[in-house]
Amino acid sequence: MGALRQGDAFPEGVAFTYVPPTGSLDLTVCGRPIGYDASKEFKNKKVVLVAVPGAFTPTCQEQHVTSYLAHVADFKRKGVDAIIIIASNDAFVMSAWGKANGVHDESIFFMTDDDAKFSKSIGWNFGDRTNRYAIVVDHGKVVYTALETELASIASSGAEPVLAAL
Repeated sequence: MGALRQGDAFPEGVAFTYVPPTGSLDLTVCGRPIGYDASKEFKNKKVVLVAVPGAFTPTCQEQHVTSYLAHVADFKRKGVDAIIIIASNDAFVMSAWGKANGVHDESIFFMTDDDAKFSKSIGWNFGDRTNRYAIVVDHGKVVYTALETELASIASSGAEPVLAAL
C-alpha cells in the first residue's frame, strides 16, 4: 500500500480490535475484545488516529498519550468525532492502559493494531511494533499525516501539532 499522504482516501480493509469501555476504572474488570472496521467508520467521521510503539512505555505514556488526554475538549471543538490510539499490544493491555490513564468512556479509544498489520501496510512500523505517528481522516479522506523521525519525539504527532493543523 505505501505511506498515506494528505489527500489520499483512507484505505479499505483496515480493522483494529478493542475492549469497549466498561465505565469502570478497575483494572480487574474487563470486557471482551471486539473488532472495529476503521475503513467503514472513518468514512462518516473526523478521526485522529495516533500510533505509539507501546503501551506503558516512557515517551508513549509520559508525553504522547498525556498530550491527547489534556486536549480532548479542544479536539471536540475542532469537530473531531474520535481520537483512537493504537499500538501492537493486545486489546486487553490497551484497555488497561486507557483505564490507568483515567479513561472510562469513549473520549479516547485505545485499540490494537493486531501484529502492526496496518502500520506495516503503510510502512510506518518499528519492527513488529507500530511506529509513532498521527493521521487525521475527515470523512474518508486523509487530511494530515505525521511520522516521527526520532523515536522519542512527539514534535509532529503529539496533540498540539495535530490541533494546529486542524
